[in-house]
Amino acid sequence: MEEGTSKSPSNRAGTDHGDTDPFQWATREDCQVRQILDRVADKWSLLVIALLENRRLRFTELRREIDGVSQRMLTVTLRSLERDGLVKRTVHPVVPPRVEYELTPLGGTLHATIRSLVTWTEAHQEEIAAARSAYDTRAAEAV
Repeated sequence: MEEGTSKSPSNRAGTDHGDTDPFQWATREDCQVRQILDRVADKWSLLVIALLENRRLRFTELRREIDGVSQRMLTVTLRSLERDGLVKRTVHPVVPPRVEYELTPLGGTLHATIRSLVTWTEAHQEEIAAARSAYDTRAAEAV
């Protein structure tokens, strides 16, 4: 590595990335990458995508499975995921209407990525708990 070159991806001063800067989404509110990441990384979307792996669920089943989600938030989340092409909504013409949700093929590819994130979290949860505890101890001592 050249002298004066930072390994940090956030230190880009003096570096010309042109249009290929992979970190441009971090500061541009109108960037589609940032908007998509905001959508798929929120807690309700992650849970919905995880629950829909290889199965169809009705709204009430999803709501029962997701602790703490309100009816409104689940509705908003499902509509957004449907709009983004990640979830398919099927209305069955019966009385009363039966509505089911399932992952689209695109949503299935995202689920694989989420599974990797969950696997990483499970593997490192003790380290994270220890880091949190150490931080809390330092913060309490500083007061």
